[in-house]
Amino acid sequence: MRAMIAAWLIAVIAACSGYSPTGPMSSGNGSARTPGASGGGGGGSGGDTGGNTSGGTPTSGDVSVLVGNNFMKSGHNGSVNPAVDTVSAGGSVTWTWTRTGDVPHNIQSLGNPAFPSSAILTGDGSVYRVTFKTAGTYRYDCAVHGSMMSGTIVVQ
Repeated sequence: MRAMIAAWLIAVIAACSGYSPTGPMSSGNGSARTPGASGGGGGGSGGDTGGNTSGGTPTSGDVSVLVGNNFMKSGHNGSVNPAVDTVSAGGSVTWTWTRTGDVPHNIQSLGNPAFPSSAILTGDGSVYRVTFKTAGTYRYDCAVHGSMMSGTIVVQ
């Protein structure tokens, strides 16, 4: 009986969160905050990101992260909250909002080294992309949900 209740609770939580391990990644027309723009979170000093903060589909060797309701999930290894990914210096990370509905989220750089944070975006298919040129460990979360939605990018 307990196992049935636990399975039911897991199914309900997954349904409410919008999480789908097989959900499609689509590139949309989301906007991204560029360094110096208003809105969003901090961005700042630290690692050289080369200013590439536009959306788009990840290319070979780049990393994709799914942004869902209350989770960040690595498209490469499936790690969740924190999503932990490794990219080579010069590589990019693309975050894609998937099944988020009208719930706002963003990518907020934490600590040092830092990268430009995104604006708060709403809507499936919104994307945010950063190219990392300098090695380091970059931490991030969602400014709206804090540590409940977090990740780490290791640039080698």
